[in-house]
Amino acid sequence: MKVAVLSFAHVHAETYLRLLRDRSDIELIATDPDAEPGDLKRGKALADELGVSYRSSYEAVLAERPRAVIVVSENTRHRHLVEQAAAAGAHILCEKPLATTEADARAMIEACETAGVSLMTAYPVRFHPAFTALRHTLAGGSLGRLLSVHGVNNSSPPALERSWFADPALSGGGAIMDHTVHIADLLDILLDGEQPTHVYAVANNHLTPHRDDTAGGVESAGLITLTYPRGLVATIDCSWSHPATHPTWGGLTLTCVAERALVEFDAFPPLLTGYDTHRATPHWEPGGIDLDAAMLNSFLTAARTGQRAHPDGESGLRTLETVLAAYRSLHTGRPAPVTDAGSGQSSSGEGHDDSR
Repeated sequence: MKVAVLSFAHVHAETYLRLLRDRSDIELIATDPDAEPGDLKRGKALADELGVSYRSSYEAVLAERPRAVIVVSENTRHRHLVEQAAAAGAHILCEKPLATTEADARAMIEACETAGVSLMTAYPVRFHPAFTALRHTLAGGSLGRLLSVHGVNNSSPPALERSWFADPALSGGGAIMDHTVHIADLLDILLDGEQPTHVYAVANNHLTPHRDDTAGGVESAGLITLTYPRGLVATIDCSWSHPATHPTWGGLTLTCVAERALVEFDAFPPLLTGYDTHRATPHWEPGGIDLDAAMLNSFLTAARTGQRAHPDGESGLRTLETVLAAYRSLHTGRPAPVTDAGSGQSSSGEGHDDSR
C-alpha cells in the first residue's frame, strides 16, 4: 500500500517516517516543500538521511494517488493539505490539533465526508493498553462514580526543535494549543462523549519570559479547569515546563478520583532510571509500548480495509472546542462556555474499541 507523508514540520514527523520506512507492507513517499533551504532536520536532507523516497511538491506526491496520507505540517496548514489529500482520494491521519479554528476543522471533516475517505486525528495515547484497562474499570462501575480527573501533559518547549511552535500564525497558540488536546481526548473517552459546559484557563510565559527566546509571543504554561453537566471537575496542566536537561522530552499522567478509589495512569512510565556521566544528567529509559506505532497500525488497517478510522475528525473537533474555550477564557478572565462540537457521542460509542 502506498503511503505519503506531507510535511516534516512537526516533531513527530521523523518518528512516523522511521516507522513507516521499516514496514514491508508499505511503499513510502514523502515531501516537505515548506522547509527552509539548508535545514538538515527537514526536507530532502532528512528524507535522504532516512532513505525515504522524496518528491518535490505536495501535488507531485498526490498525483501518485497514495492510499493513505499523513499530514504533519504546521497547525494552521492542516486544512489545505487535508482538503488536497481528500480530493485525491486518500485516507488521512492528521497531526493534532486537528485545526486551530472551528471553521477549518469543520471544513476538513466535510471535505473528507464528501470524498468518502476517513479523517483520523493523531491521538496515540488512547491506544495505550493501560488506558484501555482504566477505561473498562471505570465503565464497569466497581470504583463508583467518577468525581474528578487531574491530567498533566508537560514537555520541553517544542520550539527548541521547531521554531514555528512559537509563531502564532503557524501554531495557533502555545502550550494550551499544543498540549490540552491529548488529555481532552482521554476525557472524551472516559466520559463517553460528554462535553464540558465551561472552561476556565490561566496561562503565562514565565517559563520563557523574553520575547527573543524559544516561546516568543505564545504562552508556555497553562492550567485549565473543565466543569461537566454531572458535576465532575477536571483539570489539565498543559505546560512546556520540562527544561532541556530533563531526562525525558515529556510525559502524560491522569489521576482519576472515584467514589471508592483513586486510580492513576502514566502513559510513559520509567522502566529504568540512572545517571548519564557523559551528559551529567539523569537518564530515563521509558517503559510501555510504542504508542505512535500502535496508532499507525490502527490508521493503516482502516485505510487498507476502508473502515472508519478512530479517533476521527469529530473527536478532533470536540477537543479543539475545549482549546478554543480556554483561549476565550484567557481573553475575558472568566469561565467560557463550550460550543457544542458534535452529537454528544464519542467515537468510542460507535461500536469500535478505538482505545486498543
